[in-house]
Amino acid sequence: MRFDVITLFPELFAPLLTSGVTRRAFESKQVDVVLWNPRDHAEGNYKRVDDRPFGGGPGMVMMAQPLSACLDAALAARGASAPVVLFSPIGEALRHEAVEQWSVGDGAVLVCGRYEGIDQRFIDARVTHQISLGDFVLSGGEIAAMAFLDAIARLQPGVLGDEASHVQDSFNPALDGLLDCPHYTRPEQWNGEGVPAVLMSGHHLQIERWRRDQRLVITQRKRPDLIEVARRAGRLSAADEAVLEKKL
Repeated sequence: MRFDVITLFPELFAPLLTSGVTRRAFESKQVDVVLWNPRDHAEGNYKRVDDRPFGGGPGMVMMAQPLSACLDAALAARGASAPVVLFSPIGEALRHEAVEQWSVGDGAVLVCGRYEGIDQRFIDARVTHQISLGDFVLSGGEIAAMAFLDAIARLQPGVLGDEASHVQDSFNPALDGLLDCPHYTRPEQWNGEGVPAVLMSGHHLQIERWRRDQRLVITQRKRPDLIEVARRAGRLSAADEAVLEKKL
């Protein structure tokens, strides 16, 4: 799959593409990332990409024409149409289910806004999807785009050291959409605190039941909405409900 990223700061993506375990996806081109700078498609000697907002107010607004010309170049290089994603506070909140869908598609063009915003005419004419990471504002769409790409990259075959790793992640359907359980490693004693005895027992069924119980309790405490989703979908057993009732 291929993701073309429209950004005024392509240099910000270098650490993502060359560091950490997910670099395997980018270096192998399982997730091919191509960076485009709208300034290269701006008109005039100064290659201007922003201007003051009509109606007054603070900040600057990214101009529609350089973005549209840059998008045209990216789509021409792809040789086919593609979804155009803008990272925006008004977008749909990004969830695991959506990441899974994007991870098996052909990719998209990602638009990273800056300054006070983007000329609405570009959004209305060219953007097909808007995505938000949450109820907060970033200085630009680059961090959101990198989070999006990282989430997709780690789901590609062979990227993680253990193929089962992402299956145990929070929100994964394999965990019925629950949050993950606590994890422990050596030493067995640290700062006077030990490891739960069941994890040292070697009884795999008991360990799995403990992990399930922990996921249920943590999700109920931190994200009760996810418990309700799992309950409505019929994913909780009688044993699960007993754990939740006991811990309430």
